[in-house]
Amino acid sequence: MEFLTEKEIDRIIEMAWEDRTPFEAIHFQFGIKEPQVIELMRRHSKKSSFTMWRKRMKGRNTKHSHIRATGISRFKCSRQRAISSNKISKR
Repeated sequence: MEFLTEKEIDRIIEMAWEDRTPFEAIHFQFGIKEPQVIELMRRHSKKSSFTMWRKRMKGRNTKHSHIRATGISRFKCSRQRAISSNKISKR
């Protein structure tokens, strides 16, 4: 994960905290899988923040596309503004 810029790390952390952004979206945009996201969160968060995040993510069905409701096939809300530094918003 040393290949990520500070801006990309900030965006990954932001996406990881979002309830409706699945880990698959992070993998699609940045090429890192869930265990790497967890390690990144552990390294770049305070211990209490990391513990709170892990508690929050545990069992959350919106963070894993394979256990999501079948009608949801997008990475972001249809009403969400495009993020200019986000690679996927340019497609």
